[in-house]
Amino acid sequence: MPSRTARPRHVLLILALILVVLAGAAAVIVWKPAIASIEPPPKEGFTPSDIARGAELSGLGDCIVCHTAREGRPYAGGRGVPTPFGTVYATNITPDPTTGIGRWSLTAFRRAMRDGIDREGRHLYPVLPYPHFIHATDEDIAAIYAFLMTRRPVARSATPNKLKFPFNLRPLLAGWNLLFLRPGPWRPSGVRTPEWNRGAYLVEAIGHCGACHTPHNSLGAERDSQSLAGGEAEGWYAPALRTGTVAPRTWTTDSLTEYLRTGFESSHGAAAGPMTEVTRQLAAVPDADVHAMALYIASLMPPATPADWATPPLRPIPDSTASAIFDGACGACHAVDAPMSRRGAPSLALSTAVHAATARDVVEVIMHGLPWREGHAGAYMPAFAGALTDAQLAAVTAYVRARFSDLPVWPDIEAIIRDAKRQGGGT
Repeated sequence: MPSRTARPRHVLLILALILVVLAGAAAVIVWKPAIASIEPPPKEGFTPSDIARGAELSGLGDCIVCHTAREGRPYAGGRGVPTPFGTVYATNITPDPTTGIGRWSLTAFRRAMRDGIDREGRHLYPVLPYPHFIHATDEDIAAIYAFLMTRRPVARSATPNKLKFPFNLRPLLAGWNLLFLRPGPWRPSGVRTPEWNRGAYLVEAIGHCGACHTPHNSLGAERDSQSLAGGEAEGWYAPALRTGTVAPRTWTTDSLTEYLRTGFESSHGAAAGPMTEVTRQLAAVPDADVHAMALYIASLMPPATPADWATPPLRPIPDSTASAIFDGACGACHAVDAPMSRRGAPSLALSTAVHAATARDVVEVIMHGLPWREGHAGAYMPAFAGALTDAQLAAVTAYVRARFSDLPVWPDIEAIIRDAKRQGGGT
């Protein structure tokens, strides 16, 4: 019979063995091999058709939006993307051989796009929407690669991320992938039209719309059960794209197509915040792809009814400081009979932002406006962040909600204003 002292030692040995096995398994999961570097391929190595299709797919996926810093060179990285865990800075995806992806093979690029692992074997943060691109086809990833590898190389080193501990530890992302990454090709529906399936693929994979328009859990992963039910993007509220949308007038395939291509639709209003850049990219892609995306999204929303085409009545509001601020700052464009209204600008009573559960987007638009872009047609609105005090911003925000909707008052407008100023916002 073993002694009493032998038993604890035996138990400790078993526990130690279990820990060694678990540590080894964790190391296998975390460790990914480097992929050999290549000589930067010449532009002539890619077909013009692949480059052209890659340009379209890059536009559909908004690659230039995240991978270009303000006032920076295209695709050279440096733009900070705010997250609840800190700021992640987009990397250089030009074919520079030292600071970009010039020495990446297609195999290395495909692994990064699908698995979130770079050429050297490091885990990438899911700000890169690899949870969506994991469903992209080999042909489309190869076309994006062809396009990026034929851009002008720019030497620009990566900006260090500013993440809180422990989220700055990249090996933890291996566990994140085990929990939340859903591998496998995108599969079309057998009962839908080819155009609907094309739109679904572009929205769910290439366009990664759910990255903004789906709520996220406490670890930053999209909630699969609430796909496209409304989320957050760089401090802005990204409204629901399915049943549950708060748009006063139902979106249709035609109205969504117009909005996605131009950033404006007469029954809904103008794109603002991060969506502004998205619509600028979609303006340059094939009409058929934008129409397919609109068809798919419209199919997720409730059908239109005759009541949709009536403009909601305005609620009478007694004169106050807030109404005076609105008349002075906003009335020239947004009053009932203002010149802009007579020329087709939609009433704020049709605004999704005014009817949203949060005041965030109304606050952001009043503060930052819709900036004028030289050489680009589109809506313009001046910024009032420097002209109005926080109290005045809160008052006019509450006034807009009360005047142009029949919904309850927004709570905590002052806190939203403070948070918007802390994050910076803007478009």
